[in-house]
Amino acid sequence: MSVRRHAVLRALSIATAVVALAAGCSSANSGANKGGGASGVLTLGKPDGPQTDNSNPFLNTSAGATLGYRYMIYEPLAMTNQIRPADKAAPWLATDWKWESNFTKVTFTLDSRAKWADGKPLTADDVAYTFELLKKHTALNWNGIPFDGVTVRGQKVVLTFKESQYVNQNKIIQQFIVPKHIWEGVKNPETWPNRTPVGSGPYKLKTFTPQTTTLTATPTYWKGETKVKELRYTAYNDNSAATTALANGKVEWSFVFMPNYKQLFIAKDPKNHKLWFPSGLGIHGLWFNTARKPFDNPALRKAMAMVVDRKAIYTQAEATLYPEITNPTGIPLPAGESFLAPAYKSATTAPDVAGAKKLLADAGFQLAGGVLKDPDGKPVKLTFTDPAGWNDYITGLAIIKDNIKQLGIEAKVKTQTAEAWGADVANGNFDATLHWTNNGATPYDMYQNIMDGALLQPVGKASQQGNFGRFKNDEATKALKDFATATEDSARTEAMNTLQKIMVEQAPMIPTAAAPIGAEYSTKNWVGWPTEADPYAPPQHTQPSALQIVLKLQPAK
Repeated sequence: MSVRRHAVLRALSIATAVVALAAGCSSANSGANKGGGASGVLTLGKPDGPQTDNSNPFLNTSAGATLGYRYMIYEPLAMTNQIRPADKAAPWLATDWKWESNFTKVTFTLDSRAKWADGKPLTADDVAYTFELLKKHTALNWNGIPFDGVTVRGQKVVLTFKESQYVNQNKIIQQFIVPKHIWEGVKNPETWPNRTPVGSGPYKLKTFTPQTTTLTATPTYWKGETKVKELRYTAYNDNSAATTALANGKVEWSFVFMPNYKQLFIAKDPKNHKLWFPSGLGIHGLWFNTARKPFDNPALRKAMAMVVDRKAIYTQAEATLYPEITNPTGIPLPAGESFLAPAYKSATTAPDVAGAKKLLADAGFQLAGGVLKDPDGKPVKLTFTDPAGWNDYITGLAIIKDNIKQLGIEAKVKTQTAEAWGADVANGNFDATLHWTNNGATPYDMYQNIMDGALLQPVGKASQQGNFGRFKNDEATKALKDFATATEDSARTEAMNTLQKIMVEQAPMIPTAAAPIGAEYSTKNWVGWPTEADPYAPPQHTQPSALQIVLKLQPAK
């Protein structure tokens, strides 16, 4: 599997601290071709194949998004940290922001020092223009923020909304800003390739080829000069090539799934080769098509959830890279610990085959001759589907297949092309499939992606935003709405507890692993990377906080 699934983790959480920019000599780029910390070059790579020259930061299919360099050029209003959702955001382009108590209005105060790479000042008009752009072009507004009013008051920008934006607040404050004086002349921003991007960040595009993109530091960066003088992004054809580049030191920063990472990467340079794969509040899991019998029966889904061996999935399918799910609510820990309902604080995901068999018997299922039959007397069979080559998912399905066989359930695994699979998932043409969820500042985004009736589409009509399992539960839909619109923490807690109860008791999907926001990196030339001991940012270089990491890096001594 490549890490294509994590390139667009849309909803971000809250960051920890403001990064102090290290002073450096702008002439350091003259030695860039030598590579390494001494010359100021940092090399990055991803297994996404040749790229098209497109640096439109709003398009998640652009090279800027796929490789991650859009966040080195365009900066957010505030810097957020999705692996520490309880921490306060760090000011960036905005020095301050204030929400009304009902989260229907936010006022940003801008940093008067901010300026664009072409020397023009970054003003409130630029911020207002960016939000008006998102309001006008839904194709660019991939967070689906329902903007209403956008007003400029001196160096302040005021956004208003018709409903509470509690669940979207961090997506709004971390929005990157584009220059009005350039974008207002673009005929169609939804298709514009933006091949000479101008942002407020510390880097500008130097050269682009389908294989390698180079960014160079802007000596006049408004926050000061940087230690990393050049960024080189290489697009490798597959995981094997990217892993080899990491192992031999050609790439210093990447995120690639490696089943044998200790042998393939760590062992090549035990002193300097590191990796860290923390999770936010998104997960991977087995989605059921609840519009198909007998998977519309919650007792069957819950019984299957009770026998899945998450420890085996963690060690065998995910090679211990993806954090283990240890709570049946699906909420990853420790990131989501503060959200756990009292009823589930001590709950575990340890398999309980006896309990699952009793649950099925009580629901009218019968086990005869090693075959489980539903209340109508039909054998319970299903087909698992996922794309060929996604080895972690395919291994996970094999484990689950063995697990549910203990209940008398016969399953087979069918592989598809990624394109065909994506269409089938969207259209509801499957029995069960491993798939990921959205990620956010709270578990709301995860649960909303799985259970929201507002996203429900009939089988055959594509559901692009979620609820791929066609889960219809009015209580879940109401709890999601209550959480999003609540004006008191107590009401949000009550709604979140309800969602957890539905997740555990009705199992619209079986959580199998936390979604990592991780990376491999080398300390040979650069130090200052985020770690479990210093979790100031998720280490993945396609996230907005990658800029925070680059600005904190120092040449190794």
